[in-house]
Amino acid sequence: MTQREIYKLVERLFSYQFENELDLLCALVRYFVGRKELNIIGGRVWELDSSEDVYSLRYQFGEVDVIPDDYSIKIAEQPVFDQLSARRTVINYETDTLLLEKGIHLYSATGVGEMVKRESGKFYSYALAFNGVHLNQEFFDILSVIGSAATTALRNLTRHAEQEKLKRDLDKASEIQRGLLPDHTLTFYDYHVFGISLPDNIVGGDYFDYLRSPEDDERVSVVISDAASKGLPAAIQALFVSGAIRMGAGYHTKISSLISHLNKLLYETFPFERFVTLFYCELTSSQNGLVLFANAGHCSPLHFSALTGESQLLNPTGGILGIIPEQKFRVENINMNFGDILLLFTDGILEAQDKDGNLFGYQRLADLLKEHRTEDAKTLAYRILEATQIFSTEAIYSDDSTVVVIKREHPVDKTEYSRPTGSIEDEGT
Repeated sequence: MTQREIYKLVERLFSYQFENELDLLCALVRYFVGRKELNIIGGRVWELDSSEDVYSLRYQFGEVDVIPDDYSIKIAEQPVFDQLSARRTVINYETDTLLLEKGIHLYSATGVGEMVKRESGKFYSYALAFNGVHLNQEFFDILSVIGSAATTALRNLTRHAEQEKLKRDLDKASEIQRGLLPDHTLTFYDYHVFGISLPDNIVGGDYFDYLRSPEDDERVSVVISDAASKGLPAAIQALFVSGAIRMGAGYHTKISSLISHLNKLLYETFPFERFVTLFYCELTSSQNGLVLFANAGHCSPLHFSALTGESQLLNPTGGILGIIPEQKFRVENINMNFGDILLLFTDGILEAQDKDGNLFGYQRLADLLKEHRTEDAKTLAYRILEATQIFSTEAIYSDDSTVVVIKREHPVDKTEYSRPTGSIEDEGT
């Protein structure tokens, strides 16, 4: 058999699923001992026990007298282990008394797996040994290929196990993150709210929440934030923000103080990937539709006026969280009349790109609000998500996408409107 044929055979064998490294190596030994053209009498798998500086027998197969399962060979008493470290594969005459008694005389061994550093030197994690009547240079070459291919297979198996563990961990993190998000729908007096978040990966850095105080049913807060990093680091930041905001809101902290404390916590807790944007608003039960808000460097939400048909940007009232520990945040307010819409979103919506790199932008969002102003909050949220996804179908870059629609519903004929100042045209797209 040529080396290429052997390598292909080994590749085919390793295409099967194995539970662990030992299962894979045992299958390899059975496979090659069973091939008559190789004239192998028996094969064994030895595993390094680095704590005892011995190689212990883990598996044996073939027409050889049974060796005790717990049999070990001291590294210091078998120079062959040093030879494997230097050359990977050797052909030798057996010197161990027990193995000679079992009928093993001429054998070939190859080192497999990662090298483990000990005081006495570096040694392979495993050694595969085969004995036969005639072991020549051809068999030596074949075993060298087997050792190399088996080492690659063990690395792939380890990598696969690590990836599976990471996937399980990410799935768990995703489950935790989903558990932190509120129910999509919130109703508070005349306000109908609907939010939805779609992570770009299994987990993401976008976060939104609805915060009610058990002691004050005249107010409810809506928060949306976006971590600058991606994947798991961003998800960790989102979890942190979620916990901090909920704790602060539970103590009836003023909005400006709450955001300032969160900013300092992020600065102190995340020394590298610390950038987080956040928009926090408080809906009230007042008849004039008073809404208080603070914007910490977040995408400017859009306030659509049912009276004028125009959208107003709620620009930042402070910087991005986590950069300057003593940052101050202003609290501003708007009045939402009946039929008005407040649209909150993350940059995955605003910066969705088409194939030419054009951004979805504020103007398209404003146009959507105007066109679909009579629809409910849930329908509007899904229309916006659908529009951005269609727009960015052929884009290379993608990001987490979150939308929260707040609409004040009421029959128009019972309403007196106040005209908002400023419009989206003042800010550009």
